[in-house]
Amino acid sequence: MKTRGYTDEHAEAGVRADLPDIETWPNQYRTGYEIEILMPEFTSVCPKTGLPDHGTLTLRYVPDRLCLELKSLKLYTLAYRNLGIFQENVVNRVLEDVVRWAKPVWAEVKGDFRPRGGISTTVLARWPRARGKK
Repeated sequence: MKTRGYTDEHAEAGVRADLPDIETWPNQYRTGYEIEILMPEFTSVCPKTGLPDHGTLTLRYVPDRLCLELKSLKLYTLAYRNLGIFQENVVNRVLEDVVRWAKPVWAEVKGDFRPRGGISTTVLARWPRARGKK
C-alpha cells in the first residue's frame, strides 16, 4: 500500500515521548459516580507537515481508588503543544497514561479535532480495551 511519504517514524512520533506525570489523590467515594473532564484548547503538531492540530479532548472515567489531579493533567496536556504526534495517537496515548496513573474502573478519551483542509476528525478510545487489542 502506498503511503505517500509517510514513514514508520511519522507513525510512531510522540507515542513514547517523555511527558509529565499525572498526579492523583485518594478517592473518598468509591462507587456510583463518573467524572468528565473537557480540555477545549488542546493543541499538538502533525508529525508529517508540522502544522498545528487543535481540538477538544473529553476524558470520561469512573474512578476506583484514585482521582486525577487537574493541575497536573493540565500540565500534561500542555506538553503536547509542540509534540509531533498524529491525532489518533494523541487519544490513545492520553488514555493509556490516564489508565496507568489513575487505574480507573473504566475510561474513555474522545478527541474532536478542528477541520484542517476541510476535514475534521473524531477519535474515541476506551479502556478496558477489547480483548487482543493493545
